[in-house]
Amino acid sequence: MYTVAVRELCEFTAKQGDLDLRFTPAPSALEGMAGHAAVAARRDSPNYETELTLAGEYRGRLLVRGRADGFDSERRRLEEVKTYKGWLERQSETQRELHWAQARIYGWLLCEQGGFDEIEVALVYFNIGSQQETVFIERRSADELREHFERHCERFLAWAERQLAHRAARDEALAALGFPFGEFRAGQRALAESVYRAAAGSRCLLAQAPTGIGKTMGTLFPLLKAAPGQKLDKVFFLAAKSSGRQMALDALGRLPALPLRTLELVARDKACEHPQNNCHGESCPLAAGFYDRLPEARAAALERPGLLTQAAVREAALAHQVCPYYLSQELARWVDIVVGDYNYYFDLGGLLHGLTQANQWRVALLVDEAHNLVERARGMYSAELRPETLAEARQAARKLPAVKAALDKVRKAWAVVDKAQAEPYAVLAALPEALAGALQQCASTLGEHLAEHASAPDPALQAFMFEAQHLARMAESLDEHSLVDLSKGEKPGTSQLCIRNLVPAPFLKPRLEAALTSTLFSATLQPTAYYTDLLGLPDGHVCVDVESPFEAAQLRVNIARHISTRYADREASLAPIARLMAEQFQAQPGNYLAFFSSHDYLQQVADMFAAMFPALPVWRQSRRMGEAEQKAFLGRFTEGGEGIGFAVLGGAFSEGIDLPGRRLIGAFLSTLGLPQVNPVNEQIRARMQRLFGAGYDYTYLYPGLQKVVQAAGRVIRTPSDRGVVHLIDDRYARREVHRLLPRWWALGRTN
Repeated sequence: MYTVAVRELCEFTAKQGDLDLRFTPAPSALEGMAGHAAVAARRDSPNYETELTLAGEYRGRLLVRGRADGFDSERRRLEEVKTYKGWLERQSETQRELHWAQARIYGWLLCEQGGFDEIEVALVYFNIGSQQETVFIERRSADELREHFERHCERFLAWAERQLAHRAARDEALAALGFPFGEFRAGQRALAESVYRAAAGSRCLLAQAPTGIGKTMGTLFPLLKAAPGQKLDKVFFLAAKSSGRQMALDALGRLPALPLRTLELVARDKACEHPQNNCHGESCPLAAGFYDRLPEARAAALERPGLLTQAAVREAALAHQVCPYYLSQELARWVDIVVGDYNYYFDLGGLLHGLTQANQWRVALLVDEAHNLVERARGMYSAELRPETLAEARQAARKLPAVKAALDKVRKAWAVVDKAQAEPYAVLAALPEALAGALQQCASTLGEHLAEHASAPDPALQAFMFEAQHLARMAESLDEHSLVDLSKGEKPGTSQLCIRNLVPAPFLKPRLEAALTSTLFSATLQPTAYYTDLLGLPDGHVCVDVESPFEAAQLRVNIARHISTRYADREASLAPIARLMAEQFQAQPGNYLAFFSSHDYLQQVADMFAAMFPALPVWRQSRRMGEAEQKAFLGRFTEGGEGIGFAVLGGAFSEGIDLPGRRLIGAFLSTLGLPQVNPVNEQIRARMQRLFGAGYDYTYLYPGLQKVVQAAGRVIRTPSDRGVVHLIDDRYARREVHRLLPRWWALGRTN
């Protein structure tokens, strides 16, 4: 029997017409919950129930389930509550019909469960701003509601049976699946076994495993094997960078032909065919009639052989004249594996997390290069007000009196905060009350204006409204995990106000707990306490540190104790670094990578190297390199090539790239990778000290050395590789640094 949520059923069967994403101000999740609670509080009847769990079958082949918002047994009225902002009269007929479809299906499930011959079905629209209700009521017989239920179920049943057949074939094939490469690499089996055990025990796993052992296949394969037994609905492979996403797709592409659906999710700006158009049927030809053409496009895409990569989805979408980006979002409901960025699950509005919650899926998470999740999550759960965004919005509102007045009020309140702050940087106790009020009012005014001009919203006004809304949302959850700070600009009125997340754990933990099992893996997850504390790993999680298959003899690691790369010593370090690099290259010609803490330092050493050794080939990473330039940079690392690539530590070339054999035989690390000492990082240090008793380590040492180990890990990729790493700084000789370096390294010394 196929199980489907009421909302999912109705979105499949009741949506029709255009894709219409013209701006309509929408409540946040917290506002929505508050709105539902406010409606329930007004129902003073002791017979009123909320969150009523309902379920019913259709022909013994379909189970429909969900939770009705409210039911008054005395009046026999079932209520479906929808919160909104703006004007209800602007709601499309398609949206209203979707809401009625849901309400009537809940109505039938209630009649069947309660034995009622008729009930009242009510749509309750609650305005978040005015706190006013608009109620639409219809009285329906049980027979009418049953007919409505059966009509929608019948439309869905053929699709559901196809999904059941696919699921059965998928699980049978996965149960028989053998490892695609015959034998595991050394270390890869231990990783795979740990992932499988975590899935079998419905636990979260933090797995440190060395580079070059095949972590991608070593984590995907055991989850696919576990899927039938654990009744997994989906596997989400979440990557920090496009290179990680591509490695997952490459690994899945090496599996034998299977009834397995894999989807690549990409950002909207990479998938949009008509970026100059707005997302509605009157502007974009691929939005017009989107839901009418969706069924055929969806079916055709899922019947395609091979992976549903961005290119494959685009081809299927254009063949049916629908939007590729929104087709991919629809396909996420029906595939087995989704490969995408972290934000699709961990962001506050993450698509995959929302679908998981709505459909009660049993999902498995694979978080690639999980050391990146700390900083990425901090960014997701931070919010900023920038003076340039306000200035652009005020410029756009010159001829809009109400909007301009609201923006001016924000500017005035902001100026008061700015003027009161004498120091260049300060931490505030909270978001200033007057500014918070002005922002809230301004966001409401902007929302009303943009709703009135939804066909062509002004991008500057929209950008500022989204900034204000996000800041307000993060202010609602402000706690010791975040702080409010103000950085003054060079001119009056150019300060930046930020709610800065420092500990993403309270936001990440519920997301990890929503998955049946999760594996966060990387070559650099030491010490485990740091990642446990900051990532919010669920209670009962397990950790594994996979032994390296590589031998110390494969990698010569030298410490240049005679050189300091501290900022004050940079000038004096240039010639010694250049000389060390040239000596290594002349002793063993080949391809090398040299990493530096900044573009400025990179340029200084590269210039010195070119002046001292003009005959030796070098190439440099430039600022804001595009994808084509990055490919050209890596293209210099050929099997028989010779030269040194200068790169920035923590950038595009320090992780996620694979240069085995003679393509890369050595690396120079002219930095410990320590973050800059500045007011923001010092606040992070103080908070880490108070919360975890390890302020310096959590703020500077651990993040820095993690980048170093990642970069050095580019050198040895296979059991046959040989290479050298030069750690250039006297601090590498310290004991606290040694313990953060891979155990299999044999540390030498450069005199």
